[in-house]
Parts: sequence; structure tokens; C-alpha cells
Amino acid sequence: MSAPGSADAAALAGAVRRRGTELGLLRVGFAAPHIPPVAHGSDPAPGSSPGFSPDHPVTRFARWIAAGHHGEMGYLARRQRDRADTSRLLSGVRSVVVASEVYFPPGTAPDASPDASPGYAPGYFADDVFAEWSSELADSTRGYFARYARGADYHHRLGKRLEALAAFIGALAPGSRNLVYVDTGPILEKAHAVAAGIGWQGKHSNLVDPTAGNWVALGVILSDVAFPPDAPQPDRCGTCTDCLDVCPTSAFAAPYVLDARRCISYLTIELKGPIPPELRPAIGNRVFGCDDCLAVCPWNRFAQAARDTAYAARTITAGTPLVQLMALTPEGFDAAFRGTPVHRTGRGRLLRNVAVALGNGGDTASVPVLTAALNDPEPLIREHALWALQTIQGGRPPKALA
Repeated sequence: MSAPGSADAAALAGAVRRRGTELGLLRVGFAAPHIPPVAHGSDPAPGSSPGFSPDHPVTRFARWIAAGHHGEMGYLARRQRDRADTSRLLSGVRSVVVASEVYFPPGTAPDASPDASPGYAPGYFADDVFAEWSSELADSTRGYFARYARGADYHHRLGKRLEALAAFIGALAPGSRNLVYVDTGPILEKAHAVAAGIGWQGKHSNLVDPTAGNWVALGVILSDVAFPPDAPQPDRCGTCTDCLDVCPTSAFAAPYVLDARRCISYLTIELKGPIPPELRPAIGNRVFGCDDCLAVCPWNRFAQAARDTAYAARTITAGTPLVQLMALTPEGFDAAFRGTPVHRTGRGRLLRNVAVALGNGGDTASVPVLTAALNDPEPLIREHALWALQTIQGGRPPKALA
């Protein structure tokens, strides 16, 4: 497609941005198809990818993969050339349109403090979110679900909005090609988001928006329309290390470098097999994901609730007792979690995590439901139920097996 003139391109970008707001998106930004280098943090090892500097996001990602930090997420190691060159995904690509959306469950929105003094010490983020997070983790009898997973799956909700935005671009620029990705292709979304001015990548490796904190999801549209690129956001983490210090499993190999193999979100969501026994105690009552590094970010003083009420927490994800979760049948699981991110991982992994949480809680009242789980058809559930019973009973074999 031929490139519009600068005035026409600016007007087109403005119209797309306005349409994004109408659709419920937080931000819409534009970037060139090739990721510029971003200087921050320290590299864990020397080296570079062909054609890229050692500090370039493509190089950093390749080094992260080479170090094995992606764990069993083999799909991240594939199609590296495609991640480095968006023209391999869309021939003639001229722009990357990046959109963000808040997923923080409405109804528990933080009370932003716009008059708070800038700083990096605890207390400069939304106090009620921190208090809620702390109290939920302190209740060892109830399951903790990461906030992104408490309501509707953002892949579907954000994906529909981006499809509508892509159709809008197509109507404004007839003949243009616009491909939507929401965690569905080999795209370095966060690097493109930084280039498009959406936010910066924090030391916890998540995107931080200066107007909304870090409770945001990202999606991308590859377009052959030449939109004027936005200015990238500077890294505003400063000397703060709150997100690194709070991690229960010490999952950060360095600032900006997450070792997924130790991350509770990876262990309770992406890992398909048994959770390493040495990491189980640190999981506490977290049964699906972990918000620790997100919850302590000082920039959450500007956080806001999702505009989409579908992100509101379901009853099942809002502090359900662990013993009730452990008793979920396949039919009950399907009915309770259909349409949420939890449904994608399946009942086996969720109840594996619930068994670990019950073992960590140490309450003998959970012995009956754990004993019943020893007869579950899924080996993964049986294995972790056995561990939980042995933990609760001081290492002794469960009475059902004695």
C-alpha cells in the first residue's frame, strides 16, 4: 500500500487512536516495524544476535532463551527470525500498532493518590490494593488467583477490540492489510509497546504505564499503513527494586531478567508436570499465578479499574475455600471457569496447585478432601495430594495408604 502524506498519516493515526478509546482501550500507539535498541539494566552475559547490538531486545530475548529461562515454554524458542523481523509475518509491513487494556477487576479498583510525592519507597502505590493483596495471601484457607485470571480471558476480550480496530483501519485505508496478535504469534509485544510509547518494561519484565501502573494487557496490529511513530517511553524504574525483592522464589536472575523456572506464575500455569518440591512451600496459597511483583510497584498509585465489566472477579476466583476447590469435579471445573484463563490450563493443573496450597496451609481439616483426591483419575493430582497429606501429617504416609 502506498504511504499517505504526513498530514494524512497524522490524521489517520488520530482517528485510530480515538476509535481505540471508543472501543475501551487504554492506549493506542504506533511504532516502526523494526524494534529500536533499548538501554536499561545489565546484561547477564555478553554476546549478540546477528545484526543486533548486545542490548537490543532481540538479542536480549535470544540470550534469555539460550540461558533456558523460558523453561518448558518451547514455543518461545521457535521462530526467532520472525520475532526479529515483522516483515516475515506481514510482507510490506510499515507500522506496528500497539494497544493496551486494563484488566484490573472492577469493583476492587485502587484509590489513586494523585497528590502523592514521587518516590520509590513502599507507600507510594495504591494502599488498598496492597492491603487487599496482603490479606488474601495471609488467609491460608482460601485460594489466591492472579488478578488477570479472576474474570474473562483478556485474549478474547482484547482480541475482539483489536479486530474491530483493524477493521476500522481497513475502512479508513481501503486495501490495507492489518493482522491482529494477542499472544498468538512470534511478536515481542513489550518491546514494540515501549517503542510505541505505551510504557516501559519494568525490572519485573512487565510493562509499566505511567498513567495506569502495571495492570495492563497488550495486543498488536501489524499494518502496511505507514503511521507516524510515537516517541518511546523512558525507563522510570530508577533505583527501585521492590518488585525484585518481594519475589517469594527469587525468580529474577537480574533486573529485567526473569527465570520463569522459578516464577510462581510459570509453576502454577505453564508448567505441565509436577511442581519441584523445593519450590512448593514458597507458593503459599497461590493456586493460579502470582501478583507479588506487580502489587508492590510504586506506579500503581495511578492504577485504575478495567472499563470492561467482564473482567470482574467471578465468585469462584474471589477467595473460594481451598477445600471447595479441591473437590471440583471435571463438570464443576468446566462450568466454573469456562471463559477464564484458568479454563485453558485444565482441572489437573489447578487441583495440583490447590493440593500444594492445602499442604502449605497445614490444616488437618483438609485431610478428607486430600485423601479423596488420592483416587482422582489424574496422576498429577494424586501425586500432589499425597505430598500435601505427608506435609500436613509430618512426613508420615497418609492413613489411607498406611
